[in-house]
Amino acid sequence: MDEPHHPTWPSQFFTRTRNYLLLFFYLVYFVSIGHVSCQAWDGVLITQADYQGLQAFKYGLDDPRGVLRSWNDTGLDACSGAWAGIKCARGKVIAIQLPWRGLGGHISEKVGELSGLRKLSLHDNAIRGQIPSALGFLRDLRGVYLFNNRLSGAIPPSIGNCLMLQTLDLSNNSLTGSVPSSISNSTRLYRLNLSYNNLSGLIPTGLTRLTSLAFLLLRSNNLSGSIPDSWEASRLQILHFDDNSLSGSIPSSLGRLTRLQELSLSNNQLNGSFPASLCNLSSLVQLNLDGNQIGNKIPEAIDGLRNLSILSLHGNHFDGEIPPAIGNISSLSHLDLSENNLTGEIPASIEKLANLTYFNVSDNNLFGSVPLLLSKRFNSSSFSGNIQLCGFDLSVPCPSSSSSSSSSPPVTLPSPSSPSSPRARKLNTRELILTVAGIAFLFFLLLSCVLLSCLFGRRSSSSEKSTAAGAKKPGPATGTETEASGDTGGKLVHFDGPLAFTADDLLCATAEIMGKSTYGTAYKATLEDGSQVAVKRLREKIAKGQKEFEAEVAVLGKIRQRNLLALRAYYLGPKGEKLLVFDYMPKGSLAALLHGRSPNTPIDWPTRLTIATGIARGLHHLHTTANIIHGNLTSSNILLDSGSHPKISDFGLSRLMSAAANSNVVAAAGALGYRAPELSKLKKAGPKTDVYSLGVVLLELLTGKSPAETTNGLDLPQWVASAVKEEWSSEVFDDELAKDAAGDELVDTLKLALHCVDPSPAARPEVQEVLRQLERIKPAAAAAAGGSEPSAEEGKAEEG
Repeated sequence: MDEPHHPTWPSQFFTRTRNYLLLFFYLVYFVSIGHVSCQAWDGVLITQADYQGLQAFKYGLDDPRGVLRSWNDTGLDACSGAWAGIKCARGKVIAIQLPWRGLGGHISEKVGELSGLRKLSLHDNAIRGQIPSALGFLRDLRGVYLFNNRLSGAIPPSIGNCLMLQTLDLSNNSLTGSVPSSISNSTRLYRLNLSYNNLSGLIPTGLTRLTSLAFLLLRSNNLSGSIPDSWEASRLQILHFDDNSLSGSIPSSLGRLTRLQELSLSNNQLNGSFPASLCNLSSLVQLNLDGNQIGNKIPEAIDGLRNLSILSLHGNHFDGEIPPAIGNISSLSHLDLSENNLTGEIPASIEKLANLTYFNVSDNNLFGSVPLLLSKRFNSSSFSGNIQLCGFDLSVPCPSSSSSSSSSPPVTLPSPSSPSSPRARKLNTRELILTVAGIAFLFFLLLSCVLLSCLFGRRSSSSEKSTAAGAKKPGPATGTETEASGDTGGKLVHFDGPLAFTADDLLCATAEIMGKSTYGTAYKATLEDGSQVAVKRLREKIAKGQKEFEAEVAVLGKIRQRNLLALRAYYLGPKGEKLLVFDYMPKGSLAALLHGRSPNTPIDWPTRLTIATGIARGLHHLHTTANIIHGNLTSSNILLDSGSHPKISDFGLSRLMSAAANSNVVAAAGALGYRAPELSKLKKAGPKTDVYSLGVVLLELLTGKSPAETTNGLDLPQWVASAVKEEWSSEVFDDELAKDAAGDELVDTLKLALHCVDPSPAARPEVQEVLRQLERIKPAAAAAAGGSEPSAEEGKAEEG
């Protein structure tokens, strides 16, 4: 009998391999045609309907960068994380996130087949065409982020079918038609931004009843009609209707929005009066009503807006006097009352507003003298166009005498000996106040002279001593220290640099206070030859003793790098006073540039990136070459030279101070919002705490916001992080940056800044890595930050 045939080993191997391959391909086939039951899905394999929807979505878009190259034809790994921008749950697509990808084309109506879609984020691309009405089929849709594209046509009313919708941001497109009233059906809507389009028609009244709505932004459209009344949106925080064609009066019901922080109705055709109910909005931070036809008086109770920072009523028809109560709003930093019909005098109470950085009452009918402190803080453009206003400029002095008239109230005292006043008379109340004020001003000038004499010493009356001192005047930069004893017996030590002056030159210079800090007081000193230097007088009780002080300051005097403010000399007085002499920076601080400028002075992105790179370069030199931790890096001690290049100041001063003084510096830094979280426990600065402060400065440059202010109770890093998490990145950037900045550069810098302010010190980059990334973001602009300054890799230091 024949033996049974047994297959050989190779034959068995190939047979089994063939069977496994057939089984695998059958499985793929059944998955692709959707015949696998729902129970079989493991969260990786995509459903057939969603796969087809994504393919149609892909084919509708133009992809010049090849971002969607990972979307292959099998769809097997669509939900595994391999497909760019796709997130899934149980085989259903729940999110498409492809912002800043350079995509064009249009959004396919097939997007409606993604029945589980919750988030559609395609902002900052170049997508054209209409918004698909099929979005209304997506009942789980919660966020639509299509801003900064080229979309046109009308907003589909079907969007109101998305009852779960929380965020709808279609801003900065070319949309037309009206705002669909159906949007108010989305009762969970938290944020609605339709700004910068060509929408027309009325504002739907249904929006006023959305109690979940916190942000309503419809600025820069062609909306008309009146602002709806009967506001019930109890959570509303931001309301922007500016740059439209709205008419009628401001509804008093807006006063019910007790959480409102920003109300902007500028550049419309609104009339009527300023509703007194608005004065109840104690949470309001910004109120912009400029460019309308609002008249009557500014309410006396306006100080009810106790948290107001910006008040702009420019270009209206307000009359009557400026209410003195404005001076009670201590947080006010921007006050614009120009181009109205205001009368009376400028209230002296406005002088008390210590945070005021912008003030304008030009082109009104004001009279009298400008309060002294206001005339010193603001230039003549803030007061021009008021014919009867005086004292704000040397060319418009207040007259020594004037006669009373009904149209021109007296503003100065008449001379008792003049022919028109043959006999003495009693002074009225107003004249008495002016007299007392004049005496006080003279006393203030006298006291200032005495203080400056005490600060810088007295000029010697002996010509022989002056000659001797002049003979010791040091020559130009020699690279060595030179000493010169002034008439007061002090000691002046020069370091390398172009400055040449004696102790007497320094002590007899004209001084002007620039600011005060924990370390001491800073002055701008003008020498006899007209050259200017910055002088920091250290607080005597917190500085180290003379021997230890001189050893430390000698180290600081040798540090030279073009983004660090050079120490040129120091002076030790006979009574222990210590003066440090630096180059004078004519453009002031970065803080003043960002937060103290007028609205008509923009700062473009290349300038900001240049400044950021220069700061990182200077800090890198401190950490790696000078082996110094700054410990208190803020925008206030980053100064700008005539070319707007940054110079870090106040570095190394902690080495001149006692331990107690240094702890005070840490506390002061925390109060300004630049302090790293770990400093509250460690009380000791290090390289990573400096990187945190650098990250805050980067956020300051990107947002234009001051770290000293909170937004919705969050500090600047927390607010930015929360906005980015919610896909509101465009709301983070300063409005000025949209004009000239590439989106990728902004986003890359934002990511870097958030990396620097990570709560965990270990997660933060080294400053060398920060510099490297900034130089990579825009090499040309980065190189301009230091001129011929070498890169981080070269690590050289040059004199500025």
